[in-house]
Amino acid sequence: MPYAPVKTAVVGYGFSAKTFHLPFIQTLPELELTALSSSQKSAVQADWPGVACYDDADTMLVESDAELVIITAPNDVHFRLAKLALENGKHVIVEKPFVTKVEDGEALIRLAEEKGLVLSVFHNRRWDGDFLTVKKLIEESKLGDVKYFESHFDRFRPEVRQRWREQAQDGGGILFDLAPHLLDQALALFGAPQALTAQCKIMRPGASTIDYFNLVLHYPAHFVHLHANLYSPEPNLRYKVLGTQGKYEKYGLDPQEEYLKAGVKPELPTWAEEPSSHYGQFHQETDSQVIPTELGGYQCYFAGVADAIRQGKPNPVPAEEALLNIRLIQLALESSQLGQTLKVDV
Repeated sequence: MPYAPVKTAVVGYGFSAKTFHLPFIQTLPELELTALSSSQKSAVQADWPGVACYDDADTMLVESDAELVIITAPNDVHFRLAKLALENGKHVIVEKPFVTKVEDGEALIRLAEEKGLVLSVFHNRRWDGDFLTVKKLIEESKLGDVKYFESHFDRFRPEVRQRWREQAQDGGGILFDLAPHLLDQALALFGAPQALTAQCKIMRPGASTIDYFNLVLHYPAHFVHLHANLYSPEPNLRYKVLGTQGKYEKYGLDPQEEYLKAGVKPELPTWAEEPSSHYGQFHQETDSQVIPTELGGYQCYFAGVADAIRQGKPNPVPAEEALLNIRLIQLALESSQLGQTLKVDV
């Protein structure tokens, strides 16, 4: 590594921080954990001795010596905390969703540009192995011309849980929790659509926010269907891609989240390998073949941010790209309410 590690602070000490961020800060030489903010001060001090712990995020953003701040707080405070971090000269990674309002994202992008700071959004699932497989199949034209692309993020959670993600608040519900994953991947593959049709519903008894969505992105020569519901026990379809040369189907989610939850450290290059039993299949008229899943790895995102900060290399997920995601979420809500297909203006 040709540069000193980037001093990094993390806002929050919940599931996201512990699962998706801290293991990579701990194992990558490009990053160094120097501060955490959390109300769980005793737990932080026990788990991370020697790391500065702050009771509140605002104080840490102003007083810590961190160069990079990762914001894993609830969605409704992403804008305020990212703004404060940028104003204090710190590079920022914001957990998805980037923001809950387009105008807030625009303001953050302007501020980062004025300050000459890196503003990135944690769309880690660009580095899912199955997504990289789909991307490769499309780029190598193995499927021919894509005519239909379907992507799911389904779960079985028929009862409402008492947590902020499932409550009626700004940025709550699966449209802000799961749709960003699916939208970001679709936009990375195909760019902005011409139009969008959406159904966003509340289905579970006692639910107060969206727990079902079906989004259709309209392109000149193909359709993209993005879907999530909470009434789907495994096995669940992840991808179905139809092209003029055949069909690719894949079941089950990329294993990195489960590995990280189980305590696997992302130390070896092969840590994110998917078992062969989970590989997808490519079907043609007369035969089928198993397609080995490409090797993913969320560490690539973090290393990319460090390179952007230290060496001026491209931001792996620029905030401008993530903002289109938010525009489409807002348009989906409007489409669902009106029962209409709406044009996408970008």
